[in-house]
Amino acid sequence: QVQLVESGGGSVQAGGSLTLSCAVSKSTYMSVCMGWFRQAPGKEREGVATIDSDGLTRAADSVKGRFTISKDNGKNTLYLQMNSLKPEDTAMYYCASDPSRRRYCTNWYTYRGQGTQVTVSS
Repeated sequence: QVQLVESGGGSVQAGGSLTLSCAVSKSTYMSVCMGWFRQAPGKEREGVATIDSDGLTRAADSVKGRFTISKDNGKNTLYLQMNSLKPEDTAMYYCASDPSRRRYCTNWYTYRGQGTQVTVSS
């Protein structure tokens, strides 16, 4: 089993930036599909971005061009750089892993962290 610990959330004004980090307890999990998803109160869970074993990334249309997912295998850390934040980006953000896949990542995950809150004010 892997432990995922998010950090970097906070409160920012619209147009601002935040970088979320996710510490991964086992290096082997850096070689499988990983990603970020978010959930706001009263709303369905939304996949934000994924990254596969080769570093190929995908992002939801709602964040494309504003958010960037990346990973540092040497530091066992997953990142989500968020720019041009909007109030509708307000949500709890979760780091997650799907060890059953190395490529063709989906928004289905086996493991997730406890989440980090992002609040964007207008």
